[in-house]
Amino acid sequence: MSIRPVKRIIQSQPTLEGAGVKLRRAFGFGNTEEFDPFLLLDDFRNENPEDYLAGFPWHPHRGIETITYVLKGTVDHGDSLGNKGTLGSGDVQWMTAGSGILHQEMPKGDGNGKMHGFQLWANLPSSKKMTDPRYQDVPSKEIPEVQDDDGTTVRVVCGEFWGKRGPVDGIAAEPRYLDVWVPPGKRKSLKVETYRHAFAYVFDGSGSFRDASQPLPVKTDMVGTSAGEVLNNVGNRSLVLFDNGDEVTVQAGDAGIRFLLVSGQPLEEPVAWYGPIVMNTKQELQKAYDELRNGTFIKHGARVG
Repeated sequence: MSIRPVKRIIQSQPTLEGAGVKLRRAFGFGNTEEFDPFLLLDDFRNENPEDYLAGFPWHPHRGIETITYVLKGTVDHGDSLGNKGTLGSGDVQWMTAGSGILHQEMPKGDGNGKMHGFQLWANLPSSKKMTDPRYQDVPSKEIPEVQDDDGTTVRVVCGEFWGKRGPVDGIAAEPRYLDVWVPPGKRKSLKVETYRHAFAYVFDGSGSFRDASQPLPVKTDMVGTSAGEVLNNVGNRSLVLFDNGDEVTVQAGDAGIRFLLVSGQPLEEPVAWYGPIVMNTKQELQKAYDELRNGTFIKHGARVG
């Protein structure tokens, strides 16, 4: 086994999206080659309703898949074809935009005003950019949860892990999407196939992601913090991008650590990207926006499941 060294550590940055929703962006809208096939990760955890209730009114998508994972509160969603639903605590929606869809997402907090969750964008290969749109709404009870002898707990949203397969299927990038909890003081190694790009996003507790013998320094985007300090205390809202290897090793801190562990096979295709539409060439991108203006953007109805 070869432990994946840490390639970069990034602190998510405040961003405004939708109709003025305040969130944190871990990566996206830049050079995302290191994250291929993933394009963007937004952390929309918030406890002030004024910062999120305006939501994400009607907007288009083409050429990508969006993965919404709700921890607290609810998200009402609907599209221009009449499909609609509500995501609650622990639920997941995997939307394949494909050839094009117009939809909206309107968050609501829980009884204490808390709205917590994440949205990840995955790119579609050129051969599936114009596929039929598709929804997969997955209730929390259908997401398998496995626990190891040391108390490490993993929710398997997508892909296979520890003998369990997540309910989301048919995804072009063949990703693995895990919600991992490692108890205080425990050290855990988690397998990740060598051909995949992989990252972790920490959202509770703290810890370190490295082999004890890993040399320093490592690149960090956390201003004012040395690489050594980061490696030994990666905490809330920190994204850890891994280099090559076939497993990730984490040492949990005194409060334990919870993080998303996401990996996928790189597409290695050109990316032409503007706003919510991602194609392979500038010509395809221009055509998409021309169709949006002239009313021919929607090609197919969206199917559910």
